[in-house]
Amino acid sequence: MDTKDLKSLLKKSKNAEMLSRRDALKLMGISPIAAGVLASTSSSSIASAEASDATGKVVIVGAGAGGIMAAARLNRALSNPDITLIAPNEVHLYQPGQIFMAAGEYTFDDISKDNADLVPDGVTWIKDEVKTFDPDNNKVITRGGETIDYDYLIVATGLQYHYEWIQGLSVDDIGKNGISSVYLNNLEKGTAEGGSITHQWFKDLHEAAKDGNPKVICTQPGTPIKCGGAPQKILYLSDDYLKRDGLTADFTFATNGGKLFGAVPAVDATLNNEVQPRYGNITNKFKHNLVSIDVQNKVATFEHNYEVQGSYDEDLEEYEMIAKKELVEMEYDFIHIVPPMSAPDAVVNSPLGWQKGSAKGWLEVDRETLQHRRYANVFGIGDICGIPLGKTGGSARHQAPVVVGNLIAQMESKALQEKFDGYTVCPLKTQYGKIILAEFNYDGPAPSFPLDIGKPRWIWWAFDLYMLKPMYWYLMMRGLM
Repeated sequence: MDTKDLKSLLKKSKNAEMLSRRDALKLMGISPIAAGVLASTSSSSIASAEASDATGKVVIVGAGAGGIMAAARLNRALSNPDITLIAPNEVHLYQPGQIFMAAGEYTFDDISKDNADLVPDGVTWIKDEVKTFDPDNNKVITRGGETIDYDYLIVATGLQYHYEWIQGLSVDDIGKNGISSVYLNNLEKGTAEGGSITHQWFKDLHEAAKDGNPKVICTQPGTPIKCGGAPQKILYLSDDYLKRDGLTADFTFATNGGKLFGAVPAVDATLNNEVQPRYGNITNKFKHNLVSIDVQNKVATFEHNYEVQGSYDEDLEEYEMIAKKELVEMEYDFIHIVPPMSAPDAVVNSPLGWQKGSAKGWLEVDRETLQHRRYANVFGIGDICGIPLGKTGGSARHQAPVVVGNLIAQMESKALQEKFDGYTVCPLKTQYGKIILAEFNYDGPAPSFPLDIGKPRWIWWAFDLYMLKPMYWYLMMRGLM
């Protein structure tokens, strides 16, 4: 392929409607990165297995990435599939693209498709939402009052946002008075306001920086969140948006966590020693969780949890650490808010959720088999799963063959062999044109390529911006990888 052809394909790749599946495969074929990804998935036992003759009605709840991938794989893995998909959203969003929308690299049209183009042929699609799960009687009840029985259930509901948990904030405030949130969307209606609102927030911040150093806060809550690196992606991209034109602002990263990236020490070290010093204008506030906001006066209040040293214990030969809590007010000109998140109410209020512990309310599945721990005919995929890792699209891609393989084993009364290792990937955008590809699993760092996992690279930016989206539409959503 010559340079002219490559440029043509890259241009097409920014618009999924212009890019044929053949072109997508051709584009991925020129990339050793994509080749590595394809190689890592081609050995899946599900991809190579003959169709199973197992029978039973399978209901999949949710038509996001996990639900569609599970439906596509299962539809191909069964010789006589009986699959019902329950989801209200007629538009499918490529949700990782909202960050690129904020950065001005994508538009809404780049990240949306009709779900009808993705639901596999032969799958019955009920365009409604499940209101009640009744696993004791193997049935679900929709918002419209329809009862659907099942033999096997895959829960792929995703999660929900709770802007209302921040006192003084409503969804209507997003996009006004210096407030933004890239997460804001309505999956049922197929909208992604957060991406366009945050891009405008970038531009408004740019204008304000021409007159001085505006105060900017980027937050990360104390709950599990979809794409844990997204808060820092907005932090670095908005800062770099200013830096490219010689502008600056006073940035504060207020996170409930205790580190920038605790899952991968090499990434954490790079962020602390290379990325943030590059900007020189970022203050980190660890163990700070946003609890309220005065929208009109632009004051954010955080709950700060910390420890102080108490008396010395002679028996333990160590000092007692005493937990403390305080409220901290911070003024701002601009604030990017990541909302607290939880499982959808239908799962939280059902027997399917964890009944206690730190994962209470999230789907109670085994962290390796993804089978429900109390209902053997129920499996989970994606953000809803109450497991230590896995709230990324990359995780769902690795979970799909596990869920389908183990579900078919359950249908055939065989032992469950497939295991999810906790694989999670975060393409952490540290500036325009640079990404740290942080891959890790339950055991720690899990890089797919023999490269320094903590180093920001332009090739990851090119892969994420130009190649991952066509891979998503034409391979992942077809259950082909």
